[in-house]
Amino acid sequence: MPGQRLDRIDRRILALLQENGRMTNVDLAQRVGISPPPCLRRVRALEEAGLIRGYHADLDPQKLGFEVKVFAQVRLKSQAEADLQAFEALARDLPYVRECHMLNGEVDFILKCVAPDLRAFQRFLTESLTPAPNVASVKTSLVIRSGKDEPGVPIPAEA
Repeated sequence: MPGQRLDRIDRRILALLQENGRMTNVDLAQRVGISPPPCLRRVRALEEAGLIRGYHADLDPQKLGFEVKVFAQVRLKSQAEADLQAFEALARDLPYVRECHMLNGEVDFILKCVAPDLRAFQRFLTESLTPAPNVASVKTSLVIRSGKDEPGVPIPAEA
């Protein structure tokens, strides 16, 4: 599959599974208009090619007690590759950090963080993130509301 163009059926499979990863193979095959065995072969090929990285439940943070969402912009003292990798490893180990993206420009990383409340986030910020090795500064922006929070990527029907 790598190097091959995705056909209409593969793109439809990806779109449907991105929308509902729990869809049965029989339902998926019916919705894309093929029989279940070739549909399963296509899904397995998409998985093996790395186009499907996994299947996840979409959890409601607020119902699980995570009322606060914050974006933290982190500047590092050193941008040497080893230091960048060390910060990424740190971010992976911090449970409140849900996403970590390296940027170009004035800010080195942007983190999407969640916390149960502002007090917990402040404790995380002052005890874990700001004093971390190689961190020069952290600027935070509290999310007031989210107008769109859609995972994945848009899958066009045609290439």
